[in-house]
Amino acid sequence: MEDIRSVLSMYKSKNKKVQDANLAPSAEPEIPTLSEIPDIFFDEIMPQFKLNRSEISVLMFLYRQVWCRPNLYRDHGIGPLNSYADISHHLHLQQSEVIGALKNLESHKLILAVRAGQYFVRKFFTEEFDDKYAQHYEF
Repeated sequence: MEDIRSVLSMYKSKNKKVQDANLAPSAEPEIPTLSEIPDIFFDEIMPQFKLNRSEISVLMFLYRQVWCRPNLYRDHGIGPLNSYADISHHLHLQQSEVIGALKNLESHKLILAVRAGQYFVRKFFTEEFDDKYAQHYEF
């Protein structure tokens, strides 16, 4: 009769992968990036303007470009030039949805087209809130 150990040695252990992973040097975990968005957006803008998903996505995309990332025109509240194709690709939206969202955001006066593909985005979303929190822009 065979020894139990010799029989078991013929089969690979399911735990071997876990043991090998434990022996490998652990990689540094990635640190997530953060974007600061004023609470006014959640408390005042969302209930007041009833924006749809694509409008919120486009507004947050532009807001991050202007206020949360390095931007040469930050003091002016103006974002870099964008193409509709780049925005739609980044947000996984149709180009027509992006254009419609931009037009609706402009009609609500949440953004203002400086020229095609470049937008003025207020730090506190509306002129009233900018005045309330003493946000001024260099023109």
